[in-house]
Amino acid sequence: MKFKRMVMLPILAGLIMAMGAGCATTQSTAPEASAQADTSWQFHDIVTADFVKQYTGFPKPENVMIIDARPKKTKYDKGHLPWAVSIPDSQFDKMTDRLPQDKNTLLIYYCGGLKCKLSHKSAKKAEALGYTNVKVFAEGYPVWMSMAGHYPWVTEDYVKSRIEKNDGMLLVDARPKRKKYDKGHITTAISIPDSQFDKMTDQLPREKDALLVFYCGGFKCKLSHKSAAKAIAMGYTNVKVFAAGYPVWKEKYADFQVAGSAAAPAQMKAGKEEGSIDNDLFTQIVTEKPETILLVDVRDSDEFQTGSLKSAVNIPVDDLEKKIKTLPTDKPIVFICGTGARSGESYYMVKDLRPEIKDVYYLEAELTFKKDGAFDLKEITQ
Repeated sequence: MKFKRMVMLPILAGLIMAMGAGCATTQSTAPEASAQADTSWQFHDIVTADFVKQYTGFPKPENVMIIDARPKKTKYDKGHLPWAVSIPDSQFDKMTDRLPQDKNTLLIYYCGGLKCKLSHKSAKKAEALGYTNVKVFAEGYPVWMSMAGHYPWVTEDYVKSRIEKNDGMLLVDARPKRKKYDKGHITTAISIPDSQFDKMTDQLPREKDALLVFYCGGFKCKLSHKSAAKAIAMGYTNVKVFAAGYPVWKEKYADFQVAGSAAAPAQMKAGKEEGSIDNDLFTQIVTEKPETILLVDVRDSDEFQTGSLKSAVNIPVDDLEKKIKTLPTDKPIVFICGTGARSGESYYMVKDLRPEIKDVYYLEAELTFKKDGAFDLKEITQ
């Protein structure tokens, strides 16, 4: 028995060692296997930012389409690469008509970075349709925007939403003032012609993180891009360009706060109180010829959003002093509020700080605004 026991002990020890070795082998290879991430979703032809950059200058390159595969409203509208068109991957099958007819056209897809699959999915779909020159800029929008001197392009819908929110955007028209801006411009925009940029930097905000959006005469116009580059060189960190510019804005939002007109300024008539406008004349102007005056609603932005006159721009009285340099001198200015109090305060502020503006008035009346732009006016008797 002692002999058998002595023989069995080495055998058992060997078995235990073998089992231990087997377990150790399994444990050492498992992490390595799990580290091999699935990359089958990635497109086979990846390009860098330097490759994309050669197709983002002026003039717009031919036979190339840069495509943003991200959602339009939440991503593309707020900022996209130069010349990029919006074809969200979720809408790909419904928007194939936006793709070029020539199947040899270079298509460059991008989305939200290395972890984003949208551009890869769209690229595969395009290749399945027969396109032969498809690439994916996998690093996408985040890397592009991190590069020195780069700024996002935004859409007219983004600009409109910012105007409606009145959240501090400074909209700058980079076109010549008398030749272009004075004849028509986007409401709330100030005029800083690119040719005069260095002489007018005092009109830019002190805060370097303030949102600046430049525009000019459309996709072929470089003025807004030149001004944006100058602002970035000055240290501004939140600079964007509405590249489609005034032509697209005028076509799409002709009835939405498009200020400036070649029409002759309105002939004004004073009301009973100093600085006030005659109530009947006011009603006539805003009903028949609203483009002949600059109508400024000086109520708070939350009040403005519940309803105002269609032609009115919103500059809350608390913000007026900061923006007072942007007020024009080429047409009458009329301030309105709900009771005549804040509009009257605005009138006297302009008289004190901008005495060169002669045609400035306020409405001394109770105004009730409706969401559709209609209003009720009631004279103040005491």
